[in-house]
Amino acid sequence: MAMSRGRIEFYKEHYPRGTRVQLDSMGDDPCPVPSGAVGTVVAVDDAGSLHVEFDNGRSLGICPEVDSFHKITEQTEVQEPKMSM
Repeated sequence: MAMSRGRIEFYKEHYPRGTRVQLDSMGDDPCPVPSGAVGTVVAVDDAGSLHVEFDNGRSLGICPEVDSFHKITEQTEVQEPKMSM
């Protein structure tokens, strides 16, 4: 079943390019990105898939009706402490 136009527009509006997301779990992908992976949204296509470049080097589309993920805000993203020299 195809995603409704309204739902696709919702994802395009709420997950614009540059949005940080974290994958909670991936559905039935034969080579899934690991749960907990963090990445940046590159685009939302006309089918409603979020195309993400993950920090681990992988790029993959997240299907909102199959995969579980959430948006990361600056307040919730964990930053590695910077070492001073």
